Amino acid sequence: MKAIRRFTVRTVLPDSIAPLGRLARNLRWSWHKPTEDLFAELNPHAWEAVHGDPVKLLGSLTREEIQQISQDPEFVARVHALDADLETYLTEPHWYQRTQGEDAPSSIAYFSAEYGITSALPQYSGGLGILAGDHLKTASDMGVPVVGVGLLYQAGYFKQSLSRDGWQQETYPVLDPDELPLTLLREADGTPALVSLPLPDGRTLSAQIWRAEVGRVPLLLLDSNIRQNDDAARNVTDRLYGGGSDHRLQQELLLGMGGIRALRVHSRLTGAPAPEVYHCNEGHAGFLGIERIQELMSPQGDAEPMTWEEALAEVRSATVFTTHTPVPAGIDRFERDQVHHFFSAGLTPAVPIERVLELGTETYPGGDPSKFNMAVMGLRLAQRANGVAKLHGTVSRSMFHGLWQGFDVDEVPITSITNGVHVPSWIDPMMWDLAVEPQENDLQPAARWRKIYDVPDAELWAARRVLRERLVQDVRERLRAAWKKRGAADAELGWTESVLDPDVLTIGFARRVPTYKRLTLMLRDPERLKRILLDPQRPVQLIVAGKSHPADEMGKRMIQDLVRFTDDPEVRHRIVFLPNYDIAMARVLFPGCDVWLNNPLRPLEACGTSGMKAAINGGLNLSVLDGWWDEMYDGQNGWAIPTADTKASPDERDDVEAAALYELIESHVAPRFYGDGSEGGPAALRHETAGASAPDAVPHQWLAMVRHTLATLGPRVSARRMLTDYVQQLYVPACVSGRHAAADDGAAARATAHWIDRVRTAWPGVRVEHVDAQGVHQEPQIGDVLDVNAYVDLGSLSPEDVTVQVGFGRVSESDHIHERSYATLEPTEALDGGRMLFSGPITIDRSGPFGYTVRILPRHGDLASPAELALVSNAG
Repeated sequence: MKAIRRFTVRTVLPDSIAPLGRLARNLRWSWHKPTEDLFAELNPHAWEAVHGDPVKLLGSLTREEIQQISQDPEFVARVHALDADLETYLTEPHWYQRTQGEDAPSSIAYFSAEYGITSALPQYSGGLGILAGDHLKTASDMGVPVVGVGLLYQAGYFKQSLSRDGWQQETYPVLDPDELPLTLLREADGTPALVSLPLPDGRTLSAQIWRAEVGRVPLLLLDSNIRQNDDAARNVTDRLYGGGSDHRLQQELLLGMGGIRALRVHSRLTGAPAPEVYHCNEGHAGFLGIERIQELMSPQGDAEPMTWEEALAEVRSATVFTTHTPVPAGIDRFERDQVHHFFSAGLTPAVPIERVLELGTETYPGGDPSKFNMAVMGLRLAQRANGVAKLHGTVSRSMFHGLWQGFDVDEVPITSITNGVHVPSWIDPMMWDLAVEPQENDLQPAARWRKIYDVPDAELWAARRVLRERLVQDVRERLRAAWKKRGAADAELGWTESVLDPDVLTIGFARRVPTYKRLTLMLRDPERLKRILLDPQRPVQLIVAGKSHPADEMGKRMIQDLVRFTDDPEVRHRIVFLPNYDIAMARVLFPGCDVWLNNPLRPLEACGTSGMKAAINGGLNLSVLDGWWDEMYDGQNGWAIPTADTKASPDERDDVEAAALYELIESHVAPRFYGDGSEGGPAALRHETAGASAPDAVPHQWLAMVRHTLATLGPRVSARRMLTDYVQQLYVPACVSGRHAAADDGAAARATAHWIDRVRTAWPGVRVEHVDAQGVHQEPQIGDVLDVNAYVDLGSLSPEDVTVQVGFGRVSESDHIHERSYATLEPTEALDGGRMLFSGPITIDRSGPFGYTVRILPRHGDLASPAELALVSNAG
């Protein structure tokens, strides 16, 4: 019999244990072990049945069980102690309050299309969402006043299973928000608070606002599945990254524009301060800037309306944009006409639609003017932008160079802040106790990780084995369940009870499965891989997991190829593929692996944080020098897989890099793990004595690498370092700029906009007419001083509007200046017709071919970068 209506009955808790409700609904439990343990011990069987979800756990208890719990004095005392601890955590000063001054923002809005906080709130697909979740959790721990904004997807991403022949299958179980750790934002009369956007054909897209408590950080999630919407609008938030182009565009309009409206409602209802900085995590939320421009062009109250240019200047000053993709194909692009169609419905009555379209149009060489590019709009709407690793910053500057023509690639104003991971979420408690001092050190965060040097090798090795053994047991259970879903009978699955070995070198590989991550590179030479797995003295075992996007047939084919290899009875005890990779699996997988494998096509990995999570658990990385590993590999914390020459064909490249991978495992990784014989080693003793626990079986050189990894990478890959960088390098400067721009009814923004308009109008007439120099001897020497004179036509501009620079340094055969230095030339003489002489000295500071040139740049105190306006006049 099927129910015609479904609703969730809330659990009513007696007063003595009423704080359990708050402990369950604040997601801090997902990284606060004592709180998580409290729920797990409440009813271990039920905890396992609800997959570690406190809200569902409380909802599963009977009245009798609740009554019994409420009368247990010891349990009641623990509940109240943990509630008091949560209250202290929510109210006491943290790093931000202790270290930041008046320039720091009172509130920072963080927009992301997905958030990976806990498997109990499945609103993520992969690295972008996990990073966003770690951003919020770390902000909470550090007291950074972030408020998150996203969408609540009715089915999240998808659940992955395998068919009998190894093909990925997707299911989309519908989530009930009432069973999630969420609270509906309500008006004073109790009705749900709503935001609405007009759609074409007289339709409306409305959404209610759910709030998740991520420690101290509120996360607002917009949900369109409400009765006020028609069926199509209700399904706008049906699933993450699903549907066609119109569907995706509506999701992004709701996230960006609806998200700003949700923030305003949240501030009105809760008294929360309005954000002073807006951080757009990838282009999905780029329309948030359009909504803020609309607010300024059609303001509430007595404020004077701004023009488009004035509003753009104010909005840009307080906006940060983070790009995560190293390839143009990873960017959301819509048809320009499609965007026009939706904005013509009245989304922004005060904003000219053509101005909106200009922001996203690809007006650079190689661009398609018929496309609307969300990353391009994000960059044009933000005064500060960053990539997510040093190498990715370099790649991003190259990829978006067309927006700043006339500048060298390294001058493109996109910086980088390398991602990090939320350590309390991803480190195993056993490793935390061994490696990390519990007390925070604001002045010397790296000092916390030096504790690992005091741990004896035998103790560290024993701990690593415990984590490996726990992983092996978890894999056996998951593998058996996965095979039953593939249609296998219990009688066929006895072999799963002996899959993997807790004393064998364990390599992990888990991530999304786009083709560039090369899931199947390890299969390039199947026979060689078999020999590695089955080596009688130094065996290796591989644990692989990952999801392919439902529309990515090539990714699914890669999964199937790997699964077919793992199904081979000859090797299936040494290599497994686990379907439905998620946070719950990852929390066991990372600590249990000795080595973390990553072999993307360089430089297509923007950052990649899975290897960071392995590192904080004592895992060593075996990776192509891409993403974060490119800047943090030091020769003692793992191994770098060599990359093939860029001139090689794809097949040649994969052959070369797979051979290098095999060679590293055979000749370096396995020998180091098992010991070289002089120090004993688990391989020789494994079967006779369970050698991992035998005193002479401890591989000291391996453990030296583990210890070095924990002590040096621990603080560097921590999201505390990442958030510190964001605060100091982007949030505080953006707040200072934003406050200045908005003060006195936007006086500075209005003045800056008028100056920009004047400079843009005059710039075609700005040029370097002539350059000469004195002081070079017939045979120039290091230390010679060159006096440079530049005759410049400024047209209608004044010398105060520009900076005239001489760039100098070593030159190539093509006369390109490398290792550049710049000196500013000062105005020394006014000439006729708006012309001006600029002069100044430079010192020849290097031998070899030397050259110089002169250029003119706009200059204004409110510019964050000389290249910001993409205006430059070069001599020549």
